[in-house]
Amino acid sequence: MVIEMSIKIAVVGSINMDLVTSVKKVPIAGETVMGETFATMPGGKGANQAVAAARLGAEVSMIGCLGNDYLGDGLLEVLHKEGICTKAVKRVDGSSGTASIILSEGDNRIIVVPGANHKMTPQWIEENRKVIEESNLLLVQLEIPLNCVQKALEIAKAANVKTILNPAPITRLPAEIVRFSDYITPNEHEYQTLLEDFSAADLSAKLIITMGQNGVLYYEDGKEVRIPAQKVPVLDTTGAGDTFNGALGVALCEQMGLDAAIRFANKAAALSVTQIGAQNGMPTKKMIGQLN
Repeated sequence: MVIEMSIKIAVVGSINMDLVTSVKKVPIAGETVMGETFATMPGGKGANQAVAAARLGAEVSMIGCLGNDYLGDGLLEVLHKEGICTKAVKRVDGSSGTASIILSEGDNRIIVVPGANHKMTPQWIEENRKVIEESNLLLVQLEIPLNCVQKALEIAKAANVKTILNPAPITRLPAEIVRFSDYITPNEHEYQTLLEDFSAADLSAKLIITMGQNGVLYYEDGKEVRIPAQKVPVLDTTGAGDTFNGALGVALCEQMGLDAAIRFANKAAALSVTQIGAQNGMPTKKMIGQLN
């Protein structure tokens, strides 16, 4: 009899409500235009990656902060419905995080207001260190304070837990954060910022660079490998990178080789852009299996 082992992934990161407006033309300074649609949708890079991993069968625990407001109530309910453990999600005074997203011509512009996400502390990470230590993999991003990111990575490193750092939104990083990350998944712009402080040689063994319609680039034995993008109708690119990271984490935990894991994540990200909303298009394994 074969017993399937559950995959445990810890996500330390942001939880936001996305305020999504679609418009034919993005206004320039001083201009007013008429929008087409508006919706509120759950988001935040941490929550998005948690949902992506959960839909692919992982047992996911979220470590984060929400405000004591109605947005926080709704966001917590969404995580529960996705089967994500929220015992380490702390409610704090003030507003929950928000992201104002403008969709136009198949692309997006985003303004993030951190709110409760920036009230996370290293002490809160320490109080929930067992969540990380008992996981197979840790996912972190940069919408929370850097000292919290570093603390989470330190705990994972000491416990031999595999780590993925998605360096977004990009900022200058302490060397420790890069050193404690097994995989780093920037887009092209984020990669260029990383090169201001770290050499390509120092980063190459860890790097998986997402390039949108140009696919994914990574390094194997010092050689550059490119994986082309999947051809799908693009409706909304919001959350594609988060889907990629959540799927990559699941694939690595399932002991896929790096190339196979990246191709799996690439397919997941492609499916995510066919729907509006960061979490709406995040696929299941069955959906990925049906994509050529």
